[in-house]
Amino acid sequence: MHGTRDLLTDTRGSSTVFERTTLRVDVMQEICRQLAPYQAEEKPLTAQTVIYNDLSIDSLAVMDIVMELEDQFDVAIPINIVSEIRTIEELTDAILTLRARSES
Repeated sequence: MHGTRDLLTDTRGSSTVFERTTLRVDVMQEICRQLAPYQAEEKPLTAQTVIYNDLSIDSLAVMDIVMELEDQFDVAIPINIVSEIRTIEELTDAILTLRARSES
């Protein structure tokens, strides 16, 4: 049985995980918001949405969105990484990885 002291310790110990999870959700929501105008049909945007296949978007629009995301999340995504990104989840992971590197 956990006492109050144990719960407080557990909560403090998991705050970093919570912050990372919250940031991941924030990044993914922002990517989805930016990509929403390009949704094909009524298909929902998910982490597994393949940007060029599942959306009505061209490479110029993707680059505009990437630049917006770079500004918003204070990262620089190298063009070779952008060209390898296929899904919303991969774009999210790239932003989070680059943020983590810049913060350390």
